[in-house]
Amino acid sequence: MKLPVFITLGSNIEPEKNLIAAAHLLADEADLDVVGVSRVYRTPAIGLDGETNPDQADYLNAAVLIETELPILILKRDILRRIEARLERVRTQDKYAPRTIDLDIAFYGHDVLGLIIEDFEGGKEMLFPDPDVTRYAHSALPLADLDPTFVHPLTGERLGKIAERFRGASDITVEPLKLIDPDDL
Repeated sequence: MKLPVFITLGSNIEPEKNLIAAAHLLADEADLDVVGVSRVYRTPAIGLDGETNPDQADYLNAAVLIETELPILILKRDILRRIEARLERVRTQDKYAPRTIDLDIAFYGHDVLGLIIEDFEGGKEMLFPDPDVTRYAHSALPLADLDPTFVHPLTGERLGKIAERFRGASDITVEPLKLIDPDDL
């Protein structure tokens, strides 16, 4: 049975090129059906303290809604990490370093999970849904574009309500960049 999976995309190194490339690479995956693509948002970089980092370029952020039967670990490790590598993502110990592309699973159906994902540190726990959905505009706004009625499985809030907390912020803009032509879906 195919599950809806919400994937967030972010880039602050050649973001126009890399967001479009990532969206197309997701659409080209045989085991994924892209069913929706959000608008693109420009947001400031966030630093270790959760505050705006003026030393980095702004990010362009978006989200893609897919349907898949793939287990979450295979999706994260074998598909998303491969796409990140293809777009020359360099992982460092600095979680907030500039990047060509960042692909994260925000929601995997309505599941609440904790997984150990192997990375350069040897193992890292990842939580689903992604905690950033309720903390940051760069996650909440694009996800709400995809399905404002989707209910967050932990908070019980609809994505549209979560996104309302971030709308109107002066440092967030919608960009006229189209990742995928909706007619191609």
